[in-house]
Amino acid sequence: MSSAGKILDIRPKYALPGGEIEVLAEDFHPDRDGTWACLIDAKPCRITASSSKRVIATVPAFILEYSNANVQLTVGAGDADIYSNEYKIHLAGRLADEMHIVANPAIDPSDDAIIVTRSGSRGQHLENTIYRIEPSGYIDELPDPVLNPTGIAFDSDGEMYVTNRADGEVWVVGFGGSNSIHATGLGIATGIAFDTDGVMYVGDRSGTIYRIKGFDDAQVFATLEPSVAAYHMAFGLDGKLYVSAPGLASSDAIYAIDKKGDAKVFYRGLGRPQGLAFDAEGNLYVAACYRGRHGIVRITPDASAELFVSGNNIVGLCFTRSGDMIVATNESVYSLPVGVQGTLLE
Repeated sequence: MSSAGKILDIRPKYALPGGEIEVLAEDFHPDRDGTWACLIDAKPCRITASSSKRVIATVPAFILEYSNANVQLTVGAGDADIYSNEYKIHLAGRLADEMHIVANPAIDPSDDAIIVTRSGSRGQHLENTIYRIEPSGYIDELPDPVLNPTGIAFDSDGEMYVTNRADGEVWVVGFGGSNSIHATGLGIATGIAFDTDGVMYVGDRSGTIYRIKGFDDAQVFATLEPSVAAYHMAFGLDGKLYVSAPGLASSDAIYAIDKKGDAKVFYRGLGRPQGLAFDAEGNLYVAACYRGRHGIVRITPDASAELFVSGNNIVGLCFTRSGDMIVATNESVYSLPVGVQGTLLE
């Protein structure tokens, strides 16, 4: 007998358009000769696997603004369809499109504007390379471009620093167009982060991490194995520097580097880990593939992992002061109301 069953849970509860979700159910029994579907706000999803207890579905790419959407299972029964209960899922809303993003976005601590870099391929000169997405939604182009901007970080005074991977530099970027070089000779400079003492750290794609205590004063802080590019970096609440790099394996690692520069594997088992950020409770969020599914993985301080957001081609993330997660894919910027407090500088 056909039954739409009952939805018990959805994993993960946050998704981007095109992301894959797992619908856990009981007593879902489609008629072999009938029709059946998984619906999000009455729009059919593409089904990749199903059983009486589990349906794997892809979120349709029709959502432009984030919302609490309803998920249902349905089966056809003669002239009438049978529906399961409704179950909420949180879908991301698109803030900007047609970007070329390769790393984390950032939040301007002075006014909560979202900063993203439009990087381009190495050595490619683009007319506009850094954008501000104002709280109003207006997208502003910074007038003075930086060649191949990658990592973004704000210091405790609210100054914005951007790495230039083409020339191995760090730039101080002013919103009025007053840009200047802060450090040079950094290889293919990518990741950037500040510790609690205000000291800057910059990662090179060869695996070298530099500590920069003042203007053009760069010293080698740590060196990872040559196959690891220090592409994305963030400091944890424990004072350690956490580093990821997009590799080609399905068991790539997140490294934790202590204040002496000694590196150890914090977590292994991610596919192509990229941008990362911490919340105020010490949980680490990483853009990666986890157990064959793409999105943002949450890793607790004791190294327990789960897929937190589902989505494809995610390269970075950050948190707003109001608890939203800003998610960057290669081409787009999204917002998700996750209710998580990050470690944004005051």
